[in-house]
Amino acid sequence: MFVIDCRKVNFAGAGEEGSAMEPFAIHAERFVMPGRLAGPGYLSVSKEGKFDFFSFERPEGKIVEAPGTWVAPGFVDTHIHGFFGHSTTDADSAGIEASSIELAKHGTTSWLPTTFTLPAEEISLDCKAIAEVARSHNDSWQGARIQGIFLEGPFFTEEHVGAQDPRHLCDPDIGLFHKWQDAAQGLIRRSALAPEREGSLAYIAALLGEGVVAAIGHTDATYEQAMAAVDVGATSFVHTYNGMRGFQHREPGVVGAALSTPSTYAEVICDGHHVLPAAVKVLVAAKGWQHVVLITDCLGCGGLPDGEYVSGGLPVVMRDGACYLRDKGSLAGSVLTLAEAVRNVFNWNLVTAEQAIRMATEIPARANHIDGQCGKIAPGRFADFVVLRDDLSLADTYVGGRSVQGS
Repeated sequence: MFVIDCRKVNFAGAGEEGSAMEPFAIHAERFVMPGRLAGPGYLSVSKEGKFDFFSFERPEGKIVEAPGTWVAPGFVDTHIHGFFGHSTTDADSAGIEASSIELAKHGTTSWLPTTFTLPAEEISLDCKAIAEVARSHNDSWQGARIQGIFLEGPFFTEEHVGAQDPRHLCDPDIGLFHKWQDAAQGLIRRSALAPEREGSLAYIAALLGEGVVAAIGHTDATYEQAMAAVDVGATSFVHTYNGMRGFQHREPGVVGAALSTPSTYAEVICDGHHVLPAAVKVLVAAKGWQHVVLITDCLGCGGLPDGEYVSGGLPVVMRDGACYLRDKGSLAGSVLTLAEAVRNVFNWNLVTAEQAIRMATEIPARANHIDGQCGKIAPGRFADFVVLRDDLSLADTYVGGRSVQGS
């Protein structure tokens, strides 16, 4: 097994803590603005590292030239288990920080650290460690911003447990949720469950009342059971196609519910391993790109070399761009980045470049009720953005108006 000490990571921006920056405007070919694709033009960034206004005319002051590029909001990963040798289940604040730094260098500027199915007390410790990092950041932070927490489990079914630990599965329990939410200092934004489990509908209704997104995943629910969950407030499907009852013409299953509910959001892992491009095409055609969320489901070994690792307490093998359970050989998770996912759906000719970018920015933010903090370029928000080449490959990432690629 590879053992990598990620505490040696150079935390970018540390020497600039609390310092003001020189305001500037970036000049590029295309800008993905909230209401349109604009450009060529200029996007101004204030000395506080926040977005100012877009203009077609050259403003006064410093100009950063980015010829032939796209400028877009930083990518928003709302289902991710870690990166660069650290997992969200390590209950390690330093590891969460290291992951955040590396994610920003790969284009992701906001994320929801995602838990696994583990003993309840371990989930509490994981939530506590994530919250400590999130609450410690100031305006000079140079990593991906923690916009909340996604609880992936433990309210799942064994039939589709996937890489979750079956020993810790249980029925939905709002009391447990409140325990975890207390540890998270109110940061939990989303919780997933299998609708066929006892008490699931009451749990979903309770989440709805607290402004938390209920997600359907790792489930063998029938179409009717899944629709009953949607009826009481579930609005999201976890990594659609993976870990759920598939579509049959006499039993549409969970996939059928995801495809046929236009108001819900469907995650999809576009690494070419978890879901083939043709299936992604079906999903986009059925729901419209405005309700398809690009995610990575990346494990803590993302960004590292191929080899053997531990994820969610289970041994995994990373090879050829994906992770597999060592003992079963089945997929355990991805090592994808959102920058790669955006290029994939564009290169597969499924959506336009603009749509691909929005599926990794404003759509995940809206689906998880964090669009007030991230996912779009708007005056007064932190200037977290990416610069993409014409082929959508990542050229640069800015967090708070500062480039992090060279740090």
